[in-house]
Amino acid sequence: MSKQPKYQQVADALRREIDNGTHGPGSRLPSEAELAARFDASRNTVRSGLGLLVSQGLIASSQGLGYEVRKHEVFELNASRFENLNFPQNGDAYSTDVTNAGRRPHQTFRVEVTTASDFIAERLKVDPGTRAVLRFCHRFVDDVPWSTQATYYPDWLVQDAPRLAEPGDIDEGTTRYLAGVGIEQVGYADEISTRMPTPEEARLLEIGPGVPVLLWTRTGYTADGPARCTITTFRGDLNRMNYEIGDLSARENEAK
Repeated sequence: MSKQPKYQQVADALRREIDNGTHGPGSRLPSEAELAARFDASRNTVRSGLGLLVSQGLIASSQGLGYEVRKHEVFELNASRFENLNFPQNGDAYSTDVTNAGRRPHQTFRVEVTTASDFIAERLKVDPGTRAVLRFCHRFVDDVPWSTQATYYPDWLVQDAPRLAEPGDIDEGTTRYLAGVGIEQVGYADEISTRMPTPEEARLLEIGPGVPVLLWTRTGYTADGPARCTITTFRGDLNRMNYEIGDLSARENEAK
């Protein structure tokens, strides 16, 4: 006999059924009354089990409509080639990756003059409060919020690359634009972390209860030092990042 509380048993059983496809993305779960009869449990116990799945981001509740399995169509980002100037692109790297996956990219932009916080200043090797330009993107995949991206450029760089401070998109991507004006980034330092979203992040990314965000902070370096710091905030339930490092020809041979 299981030592787990009854509500936990209900949640675990339904989670297994969601994982194996018995309840597919977008489908509605049986009613609380039906689940109470199935598990020989009170409706309050069933409701507690369902609430646990809601908090974990697996299902969503709608007033008067019961519980629905959340859709999790994961997008995979290859972070190791995101800045690769030799990789064929159609627009910037984001648009290229999304289009190559057979999906539809869309993004909005905001450009503003700001000052570097302690976090940004440390990565750009400038004094806190130093003037910087922020380029902020709100990105979508198939009209579903995918990420926000905040890139900070030090003022000295903007003087050499004035398009960074202009509103709107840079069609070829900022990395290629900078390389075109003689500012080539030769290396990148990445930091990966997770946490629960702020209220603003939850609003922009339409994140349900219990879903964390994935934070990808990348500092780009020229031969002379750091040139920009980009913080990308992803929905944790709809994204997966991978890196390819070193010689992977053996993997290609296995596929043949």
